[in-house]
Amino acid sequence: MTGVLLVDKPEGMTSAGVIRALKPRLGRIKVGHLGTLDPFASGLLPLCLGEATKVARYLLVEHKAYEGTIRLGTATDTLDRTGTPIDTAPVPALAQATLDAVAAHFTGRQEQVPPMYSALKRDGVPLYKLARKGESVERASRPVAIRSLELLGFAPPLVELRVRCSKGTYIRTLAEDIGAALGTGAHLAALRRTACGGFRVEQALTLDELAGGVREPLLPLASLLAGFPATRLDAAAEARLRNGQPLKISGLQEGLCALYRADGALIGLARAHAEGIVKAVRLTQAAEKARKNL
Repeated sequence: MTGVLLVDKPEGMTSAGVIRALKPRLGRIKVGHLGTLDPFASGLLPLCLGEATKVARYLLVEHKAYEGTIRLGTATDTLDRTGTPIDTAPVPALAQATLDAVAAHFTGRQEQVPPMYSALKRDGVPLYKLARKGESVERASRPVAIRSLELLGFAPPLVELRVRCSKGTYIRTLAEDIGAALGTGAHLAALRRTACGGFRVEQALTLDELAGGVREPLLPLASLLAGFPATRLDAAAEARLRNGQPLKISGLQEGLCALYRADGALIGLARAHAEGIVKAVRLTQAAEKARKNL
């Protein structure tokens, strides 16, 4: 079993919990996911099965899209609704023009400080474990990209949010920052992931649907690489690649690219450099056969 399974994660379950719930159905196949979702969040959780796990880490750079709700006036220690309120402030009257201006301010490339309640580690210890003990450590800011941001549907104290962003963006931190820009406290009251790369939540099945005997809508491994530049290799080039030899291919842009055989079968993923292709992630023959059977 090799491919991509799109799951609509329910609220109240961890991403790892989704995998555990599916294990009886999936058996001992290797499973990975394209980015975790907080337990309180719902939405699209793409799972890579079998050989697809080999290329999953290269795909975490993909953009993601979310819809959510920000509650103004109350800040929590976790920056979301699961936390303990730590501060309150009046919610000002807000015109749509004000919300639009704040949304424009947070659109684009910027630096973001990760929250203490996160899985990032300090000296091998997850930050959330330190936070639960009342500890706070300095965190370096990280570059993120907010590709689009809409603040709409203001019904005090709630503001609806739609955002497209890069890997590593914390929507909880964005909610807190938006509250500060609006002159009040804030936390994230609801969050739903609607897209991950080229995948959409409308393509996903719920756990109940999967448990009800619906056949897994396994997408072929090639669907993971559909947005990447691609090149086809002849038999001689494929043999050199499988023997670990670098290839010289002109006309490729630098960066990640998908490799295909002359007959269209996916071989793997590689990184193109000016001097050739290196660091190829090759798929097994069994995986190629599985792709044809999907």
